Amino acid sequence: MFDQIMTTISFHTVLNFPTFLNKTWCRTRSNPSSTVVQLSSIFIQTDEAGNPPESKKIMGSVAAVVRSQAPNSLLTQENTVGILGGVSVFSTLIFLEKLVWWSSRHGEDCIPFVVCSDPTIKREFLTPISSPFFLKEKNAQFPLNHGPIVEKLRCKRAFLEQSGARCIVMPCHLSHAWHGEVSEGCPLPFLHVGECVARELKAAKLRPLEAGSNVRIGVLGTDESLMAGFYREKLETQGLEAVLPDKATMEHIVIPAIEALKRKDMEGARNLMRIAVNLLLVRAVNVVVLASDEMQGLLSRDDPLFKKCINPMDALARSTLRWAKSIQNLHTQTSSLEY
Repeated sequence: MFDQIMTTISFHTVLNFPTFLNKTWCRTRSNPSSTVVQLSSIFIQTDEAGNPPESKKIMGSVAAVVRSQAPNSLLTQENTVGILGGVSVFSTLIFLEKLVWWSSRHGEDCIPFVVCSDPTIKREFLTPISSPFFLKEKNAQFPLNHGPIVEKLRCKRAFLEQSGARCIVMPCHLSHAWHGEVSEGCPLPFLHVGECVARELKAAKLRPLEAGSNVRIGVLGTDESLMAGFYREKLETQGLEAVLPDKATMEHIVIPAIEALKRKDMEGARNLMRIAVNLLLVRAVNVVVLASDEMQGLLSRDDPLFKKCINPMDALARSTLRWAKSIQNLHTQTSSLEY
């Protein structure tokens, strides 16, 4: 599969973020907010099928974005997606594979995209002063001194903007811990994985498993702060109740499962994972969101529990494709009106 994706990527733009670009480049780059029209309203106003509204005002906005794009951009398509790589390069590649296959499986052209991957950012996450995993063991929340991580991510975001991206996505759970700070001031739609998951679950019109209760969604991850933070917030915004593992489950099942995975004990990790999922299901949750890249692939597709779990990056990929399709359709309609 990776051979196929690398062949496809060769027709797009995949960039390793140049480490020689310093803070000065980030500060002195042209301000895109002065020339690029925000498209977030366009994404929000599409219907559940991804069809755009019939609005000349929105069509005019799309045309304005096309006209205002920087002349030196690497890509010029109006539905270009900028992919901001996170800690795991493999997670980024898997996300790319989904975009490529899902957008071209019906014989259509793959959506245009540009990827920025900075291999040095992984070191920032692994240092004791910045790592949520390191501080979690000390019953702390997110690190206070996460400035270097945010600065790197913001510089990468700016690089994608200058490269012609019209929408930014970040297929990394850990990076989403600072999504608000990284996306601050961004003139483009910057999709949030938690919002994508919550919207899809809301659109699924699930019914409560217990009378008199709300629809409950289990959230299972390796970091309690991530689960209790944006996932709970985004789910509750859509009227869904987030159910998280208790402290005993985290300490005696989830964390040992990840430790077993790191020791290459796949069977042990899989057994513990199944226990953790079952403990959430007995609390009357409809589905379980696997909020960790490390947990993906542990359950086999023929495992009945697999059908009860959701990979959030699938929801992010689908939302990205809906955005790209809606913008492409709007551009087509705009072009037809100009003739």
